[in-house]
Amino acid sequence: MDPKQQIQLSGVEMRFATPDGVVVALESTDINVGVGEFVVLLGPSGCGKTTMLRIIGGLLKPSAGQVRVGNRNLWRGDQRDDEAVQELGIVFQEASLFPWMSIEDNIGLPLRLRGVRKDARRREAHKLCELVGISGFEKRWPRELSGGMRQRAAIARALSYEPEILLMDEPFGSLDAMTRDQMNQELQRIWMTLGCTIVFVTHSISEAVFLADRIVLLSPRPGRIDTVLDVNFERPRNMGMMVQPEFQAIVTRLRARLEEM
Repeated sequence: MDPKQQIQLSGVEMRFATPDGVVVALESTDINVGVGEFVVLLGPSGCGKTTMLRIIGGLLKPSAGQVRVGNRNLWRGDQRDDEAVQELGIVFQEASLFPWMSIEDNIGLPLRLRGVRKDARRREAHKLCELVGISGFEKRWPRELSGGMRQRAAIARALSYEPEILLMDEPFGSLDAMTRDQMNQELQRIWMTLGCTIVFVTHSISEAVFLADRIVLLSPRPGRIDTVLDVNFERPRNMGMMVQPEFQAIVTRLRARLEEM
C-alpha cells in the first residue's frame, strides 16, 4: 500500500440475502483515500454510500475484496483487526448520546472503555468541548442541548481517542439549513486544526462541494464508482463562495450526472 494512502478498497463487493433474493449493494469498488484528505461520498438513495462507510469502519465485512486501513488488512478471514479499527472514529446522523450521562461523560466514554483515569478523561472532554465550540456545557444533559450542539458533542466523542480517520454518515442531515451551514464551517475548522482524514457521506451536492477535497459519486444500485471529481478551492472556505460561478459549475455538473442515472 502506498504510504501516502490511508484507506484502500480493492475489488470490494457487498451482497445481502433477502427473502426476495440476493441484493448487490456494492459492486467491484476500488478507492484510495490519502492521508489528511477530505473525501465525500455522494449519490442517490440506496446507492451504497453508507454501506461503503460501514465497510471502511469495520462494521460490515465485505462479500468480496480487500479493505486496508493504514498498513493493515481490516479483515483476516472472518476475524476483524481491532488494532486497525482503533484508528477510526465514527459519527452517525443521530448523535446517539446516552441520555443518563452528562456531555462530559459521553465524550469521555471511549476513554473510559480504554481504562483512562477519570481526571484525564475530564481534561480531554473539556479540551474537546472547546475545540468543537460547546465549552461550558460539559455538565449538561444531552436533552438540554440543541440538535447542532449534540452533534458537536458526538464529534468530540469520536475524536476523544485521537483517531487518525473520522467517518461521518450524514451527520448534519437532520439539522435545519442554517445550523447545517454553520456545522459545515465548524467541521472544516476542526479538520484543518487536527489534520485527520475524513470520509463523509451526504445527499447534498452543495455540502459535498463545500467540504470535499475530492468527491466520489456512486451510481444507483448496484453501487459502483461513477465519477471522481477533485475540488480545488482554497481553504478556509466560507458560505459566500456558494454563489460563485466556479462553485455553481461543479454543482451543476454533479446534478446533471445524477439526473442522467
